[in-house]
Parts: sequence; C-alpha cells; structure tokens
Amino acid sequence: MLTSAALAAAAAGLLFSLSLIVAIGPQNTYVLRVGLQRHRVLTVVTLCALSDAVLIAVGVAGAGSAMDGRPWVLRAVRIGGALFLLGYGARAARRVLHPEAAEPGSAAALTSVVGTALAFTWLNPGVYLDTLVLLGSVANTRPGYQWCFGGGAALASSLWFAGLGYGSRLLTPLFTGRRAWQSLDAFVAVVMVLTGLRVLLGR
Repeated sequence: MLTSAALAAAAAGLLFSLSLIVAIGPQNTYVLRVGLQRHRVLTVVTLCALSDAVLIAVGVAGAGSAMDGRPWVLRAVRIGGALFLLGYGARAARRVLHPEAAEPGSAAALTSVVGTALAFTWLNPGVYLDTLVLLGSVANTRPGYQWCFGGGAALASSLWFAGLGYGSRLLTPLFTGRRAWQSLDAFVAVVMVLTGLRVLLGR
C-alpha cells in the first residue's frame, strides 16, 4: 500500500514530467499528425511512452552523472538528431508543394512509422538532458521515494502521448480538405527545420 509520502512523490513526478513534455516540439508534432491521420496511433503512442519510461528509469537509476564525462555522446546525438529533423522538415515541405502527398490516404509502412517514432525520441538530445540529467537529479532529492517520483513521471508521459494521439481526432473535421493538410505540413516543416537548426548550433 502506498504511503502518503509515496503518493506525494508520484504526484510531484507526474507534474514535473508534464512541465517538461507539454510543449510544441518535433515529437509532439509528429504524434499530433499521426493522430489526425488515424494511422498506427497505438504503435506511435506506445513507442513514445515506453521510450520515455526507459529513459526516466535510467535517469532515476543515476545514469545522468555518467553523461558528464562523455560530452561526445550528446554531441553525436545532436548531429544525428539535427540531420533527422532537417530531413523530416524537408519531407513536410515537399508535401506542401505536392498536396496529393499531404492527405491521409498515403499511409506509411509499419517499419517507417516505428523508425520515425523511435528517432523522434532517441535522436533528441533534449530528452537526455530532461530525463537522464534533470528529472533523474530531481527524483533523487527524494531518497526512498525516487522510484515513486519516476513512476509518476512515466505515467504523465503515457497520459500525455495517449491524450495527444487519440485526442487529436477531435480536430479531424478541420482536416477534411487538402488545404488544411498543407497548412499542417507547413507548420510541421517550420517546427522541424527551426528545431533542427537550433540543435545543430547547440542553442
């Protein structure tokens, strides 16, 4: 049975995780688009949530301190992540110029969806700083309850991705025409390219 201290730690972890994850970024933008397409939503939501849970667990276990002595790891992730984001942004821009590719009819293959969902998490240098370093450090300020904090953080991540992926279908009536999908892809392209450049420049 969970004690009040354990519940308080879990609630703190949930709120702290939400403060980190609820923002307009490449991963959230991708989940939103998948939800609007209603294609492989469960797959994408599950992969994003499980990836976050793994990273949170590793962070709570104290792996964040190991990153301090290996700056080359984040540097490699930053370069790879930036190239991926710029490439995805270019694809979104291409869909704007070729509207027939922007409609939800052209569903991506499972391997493509899985690879893209994993890349948005594991090639994002920010996620390592947020989960391994920041969240892990905060969790360990609650000795004895750090895993309750981590559990709350993982729950927040799961709720957020499920809500974004499945809740986005409420916006489906707005995306009945080609122009709406072009607008979405223009937004996606801007987010991906700007984030990719910021990551590449280390800002």
